[in-house]
Amino acid sequence: MAKDFCWPGGARIAVIVTVLLESWSDRVAPAYSPMTTPLKPGTYDRAGVTWARYGVANGIWRLMRILDSLGVKATVCTSAKAIETHPETLRAVIAHGHEVAAHSYTQDKIAAYLSPEEELANIRDCIRIFEKYLGQRPSGWISPVLASTDYTAGFICQEGFLWHGDYNDIDLPMIVNTDYGSTVAIPHTDFADNRVLRQSPLAYFEAYKGMFDYLYAEEPASLINLTIHCQFGGRPLIAARFAEILKYFQSFHDVWFPRHDELAEWFKSLNVEQVTYRDRFFAAEATS
Repeated sequence: MAKDFCWPGGARIAVIVTVLLESWSDRVAPAYSPMTTPLKPGTYDRAGVTWARYGVANGIWRLMRILDSLGVKATVCTSAKAIETHPETLRAVIAHGHEVAAHSYTQDKIAAYLSPEEELANIRDCIRIFEKYLGQRPSGWISPVLASTDYTAGFICQEGFLWHGDYNDIDLPMIVNTDYGSTVAIPHTDFADNRVLRQSPLAYFEAYKGMFDYLYAEEPASLINLTIHCQFGGRPLIAARFAEILKYFQSFHDVWFPRHDELAEWFKSLNVEQVTYRDRFFAAEATS
């Protein structure tokens, strides 16, 4: 199977776009922000709180405009609280052809800090909010800071999610089997936009361009997960580089841009559990 693995239409590279639309509990700031002077522990960080609100207020709209102008459909992973506070925004995301996936209730509701009962309740609360405000269930789940637990995959399968995005140990999708069924694991990125928080925004473009050029030349049938946060990458400073990355990828005719759910459905149709780098290494060696 590994020898024959290829993307639909003979595409040489697949690119999935992950847009993170995040909210925090009231008066809670993200763990990171552009402010370089930390406040005393326990102090209300109003600057951090207002900085984080930019994502749902403005950043998502700028990123949607860029995606729409380039004809790229993304997966928007959203906090359920953002759906409650800005339901019209998420309805617009869906109307423009993007997928909306679940990303916990808030970003400070982290699975690793919850009991199994609390974690399952959080997943079910998110599903309920999706159904109430958007009229549909989410097909995918990504945990805040990817801090899943030994129970997360089982809960995801139990609740009928198509895909699960908490994986840093794979290059390509794979099937994860649990006692409650199976789901498609989708690899996360090694370089989201917030990696350049204290660097030049050009580092974001250069990292993805360098990776793309290497994979395109040396490892056909590879996958790139281009990831961006609305509260950070939705600002002009980073969004300009995001647009530049997508335009560069599109300058190659044989690149596939599926949404996460489209990628997961396609991989499920192959009826294989995993294609590893080891498989591909030996397949390439056998044909060289």
